[in-house]
Amino acid sequence: MRIRTRFAPSPTGFMHVGNLRTALYEYLTAKHEGGSFVLRIEDTDQERYVEGATQVIYDTLKLAGLTHDEGPDIGGDYGPYVQSERKDIYKPYAEQLVKDGKAYYCFCSKERLDSLRQNAPEGTVVGYDRHCRNLSSEEVEANLKAGLPYVIRQKMPTEGESTYTDLVYGDITIPNDELDDQILIKADGFPTYNFANVIDDHTMGITHVVRGSEYLSSTPKYNALYEAFGWDIPTYIHLPLINGKSVDEEGNVTVSKLSKRHGSTGFFDLVNEGFLPKAIMNYIALLGWCPSGEYENQEIFSMEELIKAFDINGISKSPSVFDYDKLEWMNGEYIKLMDKDEFLSNAKPYYDELNVSPDTYDMLEELLKPRITRFTQIPEKLAFMKSLENYDLDLYEHKKSKSTKETALDALESAIPVLEECDWNRDALGEAIKNLAEKKEVKNSVIMWPVRIAAAGVAVTPGGCSEVLILLGKEESLRRINIGLNRLKGN
Repeated sequence: MRIRTRFAPSPTGFMHVGNLRTALYEYLTAKHEGGSFVLRIEDTDQERYVEGATQVIYDTLKLAGLTHDEGPDIGGDYGPYVQSERKDIYKPYAEQLVKDGKAYYCFCSKERLDSLRQNAPEGTVVGYDRHCRNLSSEEVEANLKAGLPYVIRQKMPTEGESTYTDLVYGDITIPNDELDDQILIKADGFPTYNFANVIDDHTMGITHVVRGSEYLSSTPKYNALYEAFGWDIPTYIHLPLINGKSVDEEGNVTVSKLSKRHGSTGFFDLVNEGFLPKAIMNYIALLGWCPSGEYENQEIFSMEELIKAFDINGISKSPSVFDYDKLEWMNGEYIKLMDKDEFLSNAKPYYDELNVSPDTYDMLEELLKPRITRFTQIPEKLAFMKSLENYDLDLYEHKKSKSTKETALDALESAIPVLEECDWNRDALGEAIKNLAEKKEVKNSVIMWPVRIAAAGVAVTPGGCSEVLILLGKEESLRRINIGLNRLKGN
């Protein structure tokens, strides 16, 4: 049997990381066994439809590296792959179930259904009372002839239990009296989600259904449809929840289902914050799945390695916690692994904003790679290049560097003429400052610290004194150092 999985999102907005993990696991399940990954757009919920959301789905899958084998944009042998374009497919299947005595027409009005809920004892969940389930054929014909609006409901079993096997959670048993006579075709002629989902999965040859654990209790409804048609039930793989954690002012940690209050939960939101698509997908892969064997202790995976390593048996039953700190670390590891061209491609938009000289690109890569976990941090790291803030003169006081305002004043006065005559490269600047320190019989830091503070105006910079001077250029560096000297003099 060739495995076929499908990702079937609704175009109702952005792509949540939970949806994306489902897509990733469906992709890995299929590709690990050389199978097919299908994209289907489930757009029958027109009330929640968001303009442009379908394009977001395409863009997300492309950027995430999940290439589908069939779908609305590329076609395939099982199309159409958009549910609204399949509308005429569903009703004949529902009418066949009516004909076989496994479904029925329900003519109950909205007012009657509302009254059932309103008159129910407080705190009880009211399902449909099966009022139309046993209407005579004459009553049904009369109602249809009179043009009464109707839905088609499935006759669900009312006694015993329904059991099925999930590859993650094992055997799941649900009492049949908890199963409502579900609607298959709504009054507007559109299928319900549950019905269309089953018809589409069967007619598209889907062998493995991967979805969230919130569907565990409703899966017997799907299975009842497969059984009513005499179709093979697919293999089920239900995934654990993804939780987020919150920390209050007192340091207490609470864990709950991941939502926007925990931070960005959309794929493109994370990308816009500077997280790399490959790092996001790598991290999401490990949210609920543990590699084993030769990959047991590995954390950084290429997509090719994920395909090779992925094993359904490694999926956990327990909810996972989305840890932004861990994602930040992983993103930093991806940055460190970049070659020169890839690093520059990601960093250059930020360099251009700061008018960074191309001559410093190599040096900046060396300085920034170990210091950033996201490229969006570059403007903050290099903020000193844009302007010189009116910094506090107390910055010149530094115990470890043996620097005081008095020694700083002397250092700047001595350094300016030396720097004016110096070649502007790392070796020459370093040697000039070292020689000056030897001449004055002080540690190098006594010169370097005040020069760097005067040039940058901040205590922390990527790189030391020479690197800051090179990034600023000779003219700007000397201008700033002179400003620092005058401020120390009280001018």
